[in-house]
Amino acid sequence: MAFQELFEAIEALPFASAIAESTWMFPAIEVIHVLALVMVLGTIAMVDLRLLGLARRDMGVLTLTRETLTWTWACFVVAAITGGLMFASAAVRYSGLFPFQAKMVLLALAGLNMAWFHSTAYRSVDQWDRQLPPPAPARIAGALSLSLWTSIIIAGRWIGFL
Repeated sequence: MAFQELFEAIEALPFASAIAESTWMFPAIEVIHVLALVMVLGTIAMVDLRLLGLARRDMGVLTLTRETLTWTWACFVVAAITGGLMFASAAVRYSGLFPFQAKMVLLALAGLNMAWFHSTAYRSVDQWDRQLPPPAPARIAGALSLSLWTSIIIAGRWIGFL
């Protein structure tokens, strides 16, 4: 099955049609999506700014990540579900939009950055937990993360204007 046929099949699903045809469902889902993204970006930014040595200098990275990680993942799951629901309502149209494609690529890059951080610098976090500034790999991961997540938000808002 080609992507075009897959996206047409997604749009034809009963829940996708209901969202597309409803006057209130898409905006309600979008509100939840935006709120979840604010929480995701907020919790990630707290950690990233700490990795850059710019915020929460009084708190170790381990403590901060323990306090934010559950919220980050829970809100990310909500954002992914609501984003999927919105996508399903117009999958053919969204899949062809550059900002949507860019957002998906940026999300993948943010995931790769997180995986790289956790497989490198974070492995020795107990040695530099309270160090200011943190080691260069941690600062690089934090800067990349902030840049990527800001770009994800910009791409997402761009979608809304098309």
